Amino acid sequence: MELLDEISQRLQQGMTGEVKRLVQRAIDEGVPAQTIWEEGLRSGMDIIGEKFKRNEVFVPEVLRAAGAMNQAAALLRPLLAASGGKAAGKVCIGTVRGDLHDIGKNLVRMMIESKGFEVADLGVDVAPEQFVSFLQEHEDTDIVCCSALLTTTMPAIRATIEAIEAAGLRGNVKVMVGGAPVTQAFADEVGADSYTDDAGSAANAAAAILAA
Repeated sequence: MELLDEISQRLQQGMTGEVKRLVQRAIDEGVPAQTIWEEGLRSGMDIIGEKFKRNEVFVPEVLRAAGAMNQAAALLRPLLAASGGKAAGKVCIGTVRGDLHDIGKNLVRMMIESKGFEVADLGVDVAPEQFVSFLQEHEDTDIVCCSALLTTTMPAIRATIEAIEAAGLRGNVKVMVGGAPVTQAFADEVGADSYTDDAGSAANAAAAILAA
């Protein structure tokens, strides 16, 4: 549908006001909310994610597109809820203890949200105990995402996974890890379920985990 394509295009351009106007128009014309989400908003963010992986767009463009998506999605959420639509899954994300970096984490959160996940952002400098406490209070969480942007804070990823295991929760969730110094070898060493090196890949990995 031409209108949905236009929503996707304007979202990729980060045109928040125009995206909201077009989404409202689609709603008024009777296009199902799930269709608007899948073929308009999510389609646009998927394209941005792939372009980001290929270095065709950069962090500012992704942030603008994600901001447009989030504001337009607010128009759809009541309609999706009324139609019985559910989140693809539930994720909690945080930058680990001792690390105050949040741009990468925020990008990953936005890209995962664009896949239809409900994401709880625990923030930065998140202690292992905070991850555990959240999982104990939200037993339906599917994935834990741990970010470390410094080599000195990478051990906190290991400590977080060990704390989740010690609490008897490891069998309930998958653990995804990432950040500039993190590697696949490190992820294997600490027992993570998934490692990705960019936000778009992280979103795809989360979707693959739920699909499996």
